[in-house]
Amino acid sequence: MAERINKDPGLVDAWTASLGGPRTAAFLDRLDKAVAWETLVKPVAALPEYRGGEKGGRPACPALTMLKCVLLAKWFGLSDPPVEECLQDRLSFRRFVGLSLNDSTPDETTFVRFRVRLRERGLDRELFERTTAELDRRGLLVKDGSLVDATIIGQSRGTRRDDGTSTRDPEASFTKEGGEAYHGCKGHIKADRSAIVTYYRFSDAAPHDSNFIDEFTRDEKKMMVADSAYRSEQREADLQRRGVAYAIAFKRRKGQSDLPPRLKRLNRMIASVRAIMEHPFAWMRAMGYRRVRYAGRRRNELDFAFSLVAYNWKRSLSLSRAV
Repeated sequence: MAERINKDPGLVDAWTASLGGPRTAAFLDRLDKAVAWETLVKPVAALPEYRGGEKGGRPACPALTMLKCVLLAKWFGLSDPPVEECLQDRLSFRRFVGLSLNDSTPDETTFVRFRVRLRERGLDRELFERTTAELDRRGLLVKDGSLVDATIIGQSRGTRRDDGTSTRDPEASFTKEGGEAYHGCKGHIKADRSAIVTYYRFSDAAPHDSNFIDEFTRDEKKMMVADSAYRSEQREADLQRRGVAYAIAFKRRKGQSDLPPRLKRLNRMIASVRAIMEHPFAWMRAMGYRRVRYAGRRRNELDFAFSLVAYNWKRSLSLSRAV
C-alpha cells in the first residue's frame, strides 16, 4: 500500500474557486496558513501505509488530507458521518483538505482506521507536543506561571442486557461533584497565561482532580494557579521550598461555617486569574464535546488530545493577531 496522490485542481475547480461560504472559507484559509502542517504531518507520513510498508489494497488517502480531516471535524464539532457528508457537499471543506472535485472522498470507515493507526503509534501525544513546541517557537506562550484544572466528560451509564451484563463502558467510572453523581471520564489540563494548553492527562472520572497536579507542576519555576480542590499543606510547602509562588483557592476547614472576608477577597482575585482556564473547556463544549464519543479510555484519550490540538491552533489565531 502506498499513499494516493490527490489530483491537481481541474477546470471545474477553477470555475468554482469563488463559490462557497465566504466566512467559512476565510476562517479555513487563516487556519491553513497558521498551522504548521509540515511539522505535524511528519510522524503521520512515517506510518507503514504511507511508506509502502504494507502490501495490497488501495493506496492510502494522503496523510496530510487525513490529518486535516480529523482537525476539521474538531473545528466544526462534527462526528465522522457529517465530516464525510460535508466533504462531499462543501467546496470550502474540499479545498481545505486538498481534494479536487475529481478526487474520491474518504468515508467514515477510513477515518476510523486512521485513528486506530494514530492510537497504536501513540501519535496523539506527539502531535500535541509538536503543536505546543511550534507555538512556543513563535513566541505565543506566556511563561510566567501555570494554571491547572480538570473537567468531567460525561458518558452513558449503559443499559442492562437480558443476560444480566451491562453495556456500560468498563473503563469509565463514577464520581461526585457538587453532590451530583456523574459517569464518564475526566480531562486534566495545564495552560499558560495566554490560555494555550501546554500539558494534559486523561483518566476515568474517579481520580481526584489533584492527582496529576504534582506531575503538571514538576518543572514549574514561577507560579501555579488552581482552585481549592488542589489545596494541600504538603503541596504548598513543596512549592514554597522550590521558590514557586502559588495561588490556590482557599476552602473551608472542617467545622468552619464560612470563609473569613479576607480569604473571600483572595479567592475572588484567584478566580479572576483562573477564568483563563475557561477558554479551552468552553470552546470544546461549544464544539459539542460534552460527552465522550467512544468506548474505551485510549479511544477517548486520542479524541481529547485532538480537541486540544485543534483548540491550541484556533487560539493561536487570536494571539497572533494580538502580538
